[in-house]
Amino acid sequence: MLSENIQAFRKAKGLSQEELAARLHVVRQTISKWEKGLSVPDAGMLIRLAEALDTTVSALLGEEPPPEMEPLSPAELARRLEQLNEQMAARAERSRKRWRWFFCLLGLLAVWALAGQLLGLWTSFRFEQAVAASESMIGGADGPTSLYVSWFAGGWAAVLLPAAAGLAAAVGLWYTRRR
Repeated sequence: MLSENIQAFRKAKGLSQEELAARLHVVRQTISKWEKGLSVPDAGMLIRLAEALDTTVSALLGEEPPPEMEPLSPAELARRLEQLNEQMAARAERSRKRWRWFFCLLGLLAVWALAGQLLGLWTSFRFEQAVAASESMIGGADGPTSLYVSWFAGGWAAVLLPAAAGLAAAVGLWYTRRR
């Protein structure tokens, strides 16, 4: 609500994000974050923002009081901003947990794929030893024939892809850890 109101009042006033940022002595990216709902201004900045947009803090918060009511007190304003910050923190935590689960599953799939490839390498190595130790595996019309079967499919791409996925999972888990 606050993010939409900031953008609506800014556009109604005919200001770009850069112009509003210059009036408030912040960078344009700060205005962008406020309008996207990624962060909220603190109480003092919210008052300055309302003044720059020629409106009230209550209007920015989406709660225009009836004419007989007085404007929000600084304590009430701080309480409402604290609620908004708590909601945003909860949303960010849920997102962090979702990404962490995704990276855990990606890591498990990578380990499973690498284990399968290593099993295939070991199996083919053991099979080559068995072929070398015997005179013939299969007899054909033209003499002994060796049959080669391997679980190692896909060449190096089959090893590099799970390894890259495992590395991506490790990096993702590192960046989504609780700090």
